[in-house]
Amino acid sequence: MQVLLPPDWQTILKEETQKPYFQALQQAVTTAYQENTCFPPQELIFSTFERCSFEDIKVVIIGQDPYHGDGEANGLSFSVNDGVRIPPSLRNINRELCDDLDSIFMPTSGNLEHWAKQGVLLLNATLTVQKDIPNSHKHLKWNLFTDAVIQKISDEKENVIFLLWGGFAHKKGAKIDRNKHLVLTSGHPSPMSANQGKWFGNKHFSQTNTYLKTKGLQTIIWL
Repeated sequence: MQVLLPPDWQTILKEETQKPYFQALQQAVTTAYQENTCFPPQELIFSTFERCSFEDIKVVIIGQDPYHGDGEANGLSFSVNDGVRIPPSLRNINRELCDDLDSIFMPTSGNLEHWAKQGVLLLNATLTVQKDIPNSHKHLKWNLFTDAVIQKISDEKENVIFLLWGGFAHKKGAKIDRNKHLVLTSGHPSPMSANQGKWFGNKHFSQTNTYLKTKGLQTIIWL
């Protein structure tokens, strides 16, 4: 696995990527991709960092791991490329987004790159997955790396909004400094959680923009 981090993230994470566990992680991921079909494509594993610089971060959305179907994962949590069928969780995200912002126009693409370019870090806890086997790379210790990313953001930035959707993300964000940042939590947008009334109506998108306004920051154009 080639670590394709842009210069600013290389500097921020230099100490982390030199640790023994990360060296072992690199080899384990390389082996996994050699022996099985894995996603996203290797050149997109770190694309969330390429699309959103450390300096520009305003919002962090934490996912669990990439989509595990052919052609779906593009390195940004919850996102798929243009032309790819929108997955169920993202359809529910879009429904809540439109309800929250009073829009009658549902997004026709599941590509969330336009969010990332505005300072939304779309971070999966595990950055790779084996085809058709969700959470199959959990054992590769990606969690240590992404925990370090979240800690760096919490420690070195201020007024970031963390959107934690579902129990897994809640635990992942346990060490975020809530005195410096806004943390919004809800159920996961997956059909099971959403149908139990734990997702719809959270109004996270409007709350995010309201908070950004209070801090004198540019709001996110979600749609």
